Amino acid sequence: MTEPVIELAGLGKHYGDRVAVDGVTFSVPAGRIVGLVGPNGAGKTTTLRAIAGIHAPSAGTVRVAGHDVVREPVQAKRRLALVPDEPALFSSLTVWEHLEFTARIYGVREWRGPAAALLEELELAERRDSLADELSRGMRQKVAVACALLHEPAALLFDEPLTGLDPRGIRTLYDTIRRRAAEGAAVILSSHLLGQIEGLCTGFAVMRQGRLLFAGTHDELRERYADAGGSLEEVFFHLTEGDAAPRAAAAAP
Repeated sequence: MTEPVIELAGLGKHYGDRVAVDGVTFSVPAGRIVGLVGPNGAGKTTTLRAIAGIHAPSAGTVRVAGHDVVREPVQAKRRLALVPDEPALFSSLTVWEHLEFTARIYGVREWRGPAAALLEELELAERRDSLADELSRGMRQKVAVACALLHEPAALLFDEPLTGLDPRGIRTLYDTIRRRAAEGAAVILSSHLLGQIEGLCTGFAVMRQGRLLFAGTHDELRERYADAGGSLEEVFFHLTEGDAAPRAAAAAP
């Protein structure tokens, strides 16, 4: 088994009396694409933000590329990238200036060549000099992805990345995610569009009400819940609307 790039051990996050994430444990090795799925309020976004170091865990630990996100926040954050569901771009900066700003933040010295290649890969080259406010929702999403990839992170986190993308944009993003996984990145992808991510992901982590119900490979999910039907959507409804018990611990999906 490849050493995990992303490790969650008993992750908990509380907001006062409300439990958003409750004892989540799973890991993601290099080269894997894990779909983090669950209904609204399951704790998916909170989990991703805890991995990214935005929300400090109330319990448990999170490690990225061997670095504890609480004890070694700078080292951990240098090895990861989070693409949120709502891209936070600067209205007064062009697409190219966003990449330049990102390169400065992460200390990427030889960034112009990789930045230009990313614009070509994500079909943004013609909008290089466009201001963020001039871009569509889907183009803004792709700019956020380009910025996230510029420093070549070991861990990639995507929160509802398909929102606003047309079919061509979705295909382009899939190719980009597969390419980074093939190069050794560990990827977690949260999405409500279950049918569209099923063929992309090599494993799944299923959450409900802050607790982990399943974490494993695509084949393990199909085998374990074969009676629920053949598709991810059918298994999802079986798990999240039934009486499935959470798993105390989980191997790498």
